Amino acid sequence: MSGNALVFVAAIVVAAVLLLGLVNMMKGGSPQRSQRLMRLRVLLQFVAIVLIMAVLWWRGGGSS
Repeated sequence: MSGNALVFVAAIVVAAVLLLGLVNMMKGGSPQRSQRLMRLRVLLQFVAIVLIMAVLWWRGGGSS
């Protein structure tokens, strides 16, 4: 799987968890579930950022 595909999948997963959390809050669902989803989103965002940085590093990222 290429770096671009990995970054795309990571972004889609983060967006999906974000939407699940928002839908749960808008429907008046369990506050504990919303909290768990938002914590998962933050963790997944961290993983996505690390992945993006790794792909940039692997490609020789900087133009300096």
